[in-house]
Amino acid sequence: MDTISQTWLDLIGLSGILNPLALLIGGFMGWKADQPAKLAIAAFGGAVLSLFLEAGWLALGLPYPIPHDAGALAMIPFRFIGAGVVASVAYLLARRSGNS
Repeated sequence: MDTISQTWLDLIGLSGILNPLALLIGGFMGWKADQPAKLAIAAFGGAVLSLFLEAGWLALGLPYPIPHDAGALAMIPFRFIGAGVVASVAYLLARRSGNS
């Protein structure tokens, strides 16, 4: 196998790890977190809430700007990783700036 399938590209790209909704939600929750243990909750919240928002968007019949062929269960771990990294960075920045 010489090439990466389109599903893996979706999971690594804007539909998975780099999903803007998951990154924004994870970053916001990480900024508001007051304990490092809450970063896992922020990552999970970013992953699941972004999927809920995406499903609601598609249920309204609106075209999704980031089309993909990966399923929701395949995207959760990748969005969890992306949201977790952003939540950790936001948590560290909030601690460093004193906004906790």
